[in-house]
Amino acid sequence: MDGMTIQKAALACGGQLRGAGGFERELGRAVIDSRAVCPGDLFVAYRGERVDGHDYIAAAFDKGAACCLAERVPEGETRPIILVDSVQRALEQIAAAYRATLSIPVIGITGSVGKTSAKEMIAAVLSQRLRVLKTEGNLNNQIGVPMTLSRITSEDEAAVVEMGISGFGEMTELARMARPTAAVYTVIGSAHLEFLHDRDGVLRAKGEMLQEMDADAPVFVNGDDDKLRGLNCRQEKILFGLGEACDVRAEKIRLLPDGGTACDIVSGARRIPVEIPAFGKHMVYAALAGAAVGLYFGLTDAEIAAGVAAYETVGRRGAVTDTGSLTLIDDCYNANPDSCRSGVDSLLQLPGRHVCIFGDMLELGEDSPAMHTALGRYAKEKGVALVLACGPLSEETAKAANGVHYANREELIADLPRQLRKGDAVLVKASRGMRFEQIAEALKTLKLE
Repeated sequence: MDGMTIQKAALACGGQLRGAGGFERELGRAVIDSRAVCPGDLFVAYRGERVDGHDYIAAAFDKGAACCLAERVPEGETRPIILVDSVQRALEQIAAAYRATLSIPVIGITGSVGKTSAKEMIAAVLSQRLRVLKTEGNLNNQIGVPMTLSRITSEDEAAVVEMGISGFGEMTELARMARPTAAVYTVIGSAHLEFLHDRDGVLRAKGEMLQEMDADAPVFVNGDDDKLRGLNCRQEKILFGLGEACDVRAEKIRLLPDGGTACDIVSGARRIPVEIPAFGKHMVYAALAGAAVGLYFGLTDAEIAAGVAAYETVGRRGAVTDTGSLTLIDDCYNANPDSCRSGVDSLLQLPGRHVCIFGDMLELGEDSPAMHTALGRYAKEKGVALVLACGPLSEETAKAANGVHYANREELIADLPRQLRKGDAVLVKASRGMRFEQIAEALKTLKLE
């Protein structure tokens, strides 16, 4: 955090300085894992359900931490500590104070589906001209966002910050820290309905970002999403999507032999042929978001095409693998009705018999059973040949699709050789809590004749 000394950090959060001095030392990143500390970092001693960061303060100092942010001082510790009532609130205040010293563009990204893919794509495009700092992995919450902001240095020329929420008021807090100069909205879908009630609630909660942005800031939205298309905001709204009314749209979408996706990105008189090194319709939307932001920031057609081509898939987000026996779409990072339907649509673009392996979609509220039933019905109507499922909620999915439901992952994995055929195309999709990566790994080693 260039220019943010220990003393300034303490002033920003109203903390009390403890220790033997050295408070003019400049701080590096904010880190919550003592094992990841580098010399100069600020170690934030979170008190979790299983681990208390205060027990690792000495280890953090031994690895070179310049200071620790803590709610208590360990006995005998004399090195610099900022003592606060809440490390969470203090970290947010320090991050906000540091962000206020920066003048670079900050692109805030949110939505129910596709945030991380859009973040990676936008960063890849902008990196063709600018030095870009982006959110690592999915550190997009009230811990991850301030950690991301703390990593921005004077050498960075733009930041792409993913912002995820599950309740009302959370986006306001994130936006007050990040102070986005531009916003990207991917999809307003049926996620976190346990807390946000319905899609209108999702839109209101995620729309809180706009209240913290200047009136002349650009807001890039998915014009194919009915809620976003009708979004009323004081900022300049730029639509991306497949529809004719979109300012930036995709045409001539096609699957490439290597599993990638190609299309033409059209904006006014400009037509940019791109090749996306990832599979699925949702990746076209990510490329459109990246292109829309790139066009706004004045990148050339060649820079935008090169940026899209430089995209790299993160984690288990629609990665396509030829196992030798079947084609696997490993998309078990997360799941909600919108992403599952998108997964089915993408699956159907592949050759072979189409098989879906579904797990529970979590945090959908009281309408969850109906949404699981609707997913099974959607897969059946689209022509999916076989649906396998496990998890209590997914029993409704299997019933609606005339599929097979299993009591647990182990039973499902054991039955894979009997259910699958050589040459099948298989989608694995579930919320993270279902731990379906075990099924995906089993499919990678499955030998079919």
